[in-house]
Amino acid sequence: MLDYYGFKHINLGSAGSGFFKLSIELVVRTCKLLKVILREKPDIMIAVAGTFIAPAGKLTGIPVIIFYDTEHASVSNAIAYPLAKAIVTPSAYSKPIKRNHITYDGYQELAYLAPKYFSPDPSILELLSVTEKEKYVIVRFVSWGAGHDIGHKGITLDNKRKAVEEFSKYCKVFISSEAELSEDLRRFEMDVPLNKVHDALYYASLLYGESATMASECAVLGTPAIYLDNDGRGYTDEEEEKYGAVFNFTESLKDQQKSISKGIELLKKENVKQLWAEKRSRILAEKIDVTDFIVNLVENYPESIDKYK
Repeated sequence: MLDYYGFKHINLGSAGSGFFKLSIELVVRTCKLLKVILREKPDIMIAVAGTFIAPAGKLTGIPVIIFYDTEHASVSNAIAYPLAKAIVTPSAYSKPIKRNHITYDGYQELAYLAPKYFSPDPSILELLSVTEKEKYVIVRFVSWGAGHDIGHKGITLDNKRKAVEEFSKYCKVFISSEAELSEDLRRFEMDVPLNKVHDALYYASLLYGESATMASECAVLGTPAIYLDNDGRGYTDEEEEKYGAVFNFTESLKDQQKSISKGIELLKKENVKQLWAEKRSRILAEKIDVTDFIVNLVENYPESIDKYK
């Protein structure tokens, strides 16, 4: 994505999976980042989660601001949060943070998907070989390789197959998967450029799967979303309880069955996109301009920290 948009950048290495590989990755990235910091001498460092910049920031005395929204990422939060000058979360964040905590009334996904910053490109429909009035579902499976995913198993293979089979009775199904798909599911794999994924989400009739970020992206784009995770997220809880835009389920076999039934129920609704467009309008009206907030916080540091606290 950085290459596509022409951003000059330095690659600090690929992501690992599992506790051991993630631990090695932390050490390797910190060493590489220290060299960059000593050469470039930044005034401030910012990141989502911050696991890979907070230790380097502490060692070099460079202030670190962390933006995050995942409460149960206990290991990475324990590493990063105590070392940061500020931890910035949505107001829906459900766990207390003892110090340096700033909240904002919005979602991270609004920083790049609010209408001011994102305009859907209808050419995605041609890439997907669907018409403007034709329904389609995007099914999202994750690899469960992140630090906060350890111990999770997600949707069973049998229920992945069942979901695709049931949804296919009502519309086209496209699968987006971090993990390798079984041979019988590969024919459903969505083949679009990475920079077109949000266009695909915008025009979809439903997102079903294991990604909290994609579920929230759909909430702010006006697309129904079903999200399965044992831990959940404060922001997807709010998007369900306050706006009815997301449906949250656990990874239990019972909830997997219920989630598939909910997906069928949504696909049977004729006016589902109109209903969700109204939910989206309410979210946009009630939430702040997250990008503007981030820019002001960073550009006016350190005065902005006291202001926003």
